[in-house]
Amino acid sequence: MSGEDSATLHVVAVEEGTSDVVAALGLRHGGDPAQELRRRGWTPVALADVTGTLGSAGGLTLHYVVRGSGAGQEPLLVEAVPTDPDLVRAEGEEPHVHQRAAAYGVVRSDRGLLLTSLSATTNAPGLWTLPGGGLDPGETVVDGLRREVWEESGQHLTRPRLLEVQTSHWVGRAPSGRLEDFHAVRVVFAAECPEPTDPVVHDVGGSTDEVRWVPLEDLGRYDLSRSFAPHLQRWLDAEV
Repeated sequence: MSGEDSATLHVVAVEEGTSDVVAALGLRHGGDPAQELRRRGWTPVALADVTGTLGSAGGLTLHYVVRGSGAGQEPLLVEAVPTDPDLVRAEGEEPHVHQRAAAYGVVRSDRGLLLTSLSATTNAPGLWTLPGGGLDPGETVVDGLRREVWEESGQHLTRPRLLEVQTSHWVGRAPSGRLEDFHAVRVVFAAECPEPTDPVVHDVGGSTDEVRWVPLEDLGRYDLSRSFAPHLQRWLDAEV
């Protein structure tokens, strides 16, 4: 996967039915954009757009449509950051703070849903996940999605539609062995593959070691990664 440089992410919210910008903020390390907006009294209605690129002066901006929730500003609760099980730290070792922006696809065809299996280079080998990965500097989220889907499966997608942004925050070791305070910001799309072929992993030696078209009725037989398992059915239902 790509996207080793830390991301610069911003959130802009426009009130539903208007063009009024009611919130604009930088996404703090470890923050979730929807939660940050709710904390400011705005309920996200939709993720409308993602503009910009990594490495540019403005970075990436997540554009939301929101409606007022009536709630006032709430204090930010600082919670302990989860740590990978069995993590061993050297004496005095401090984690490298790393924010990573990525694009993933709920990609469907008449053969089913496209799933990839995580390789031994990851911290969850053998689990199944959605195709996608980190953005390269100068790359839009849609371009990154198309590139990652092709690298991991050899498939070409059409009609990418934004679903939502999903985040995770934990302390663990990167495949390189570096200790990281890791903030994953995943922009999730729905998309179609009108001409599916037998999938093949082009990025050999990367984070994906297998890829399949999985019939929807067989999804329950696959052990999905914790990043997407709680959300996948909602995303599938949203596209019916």
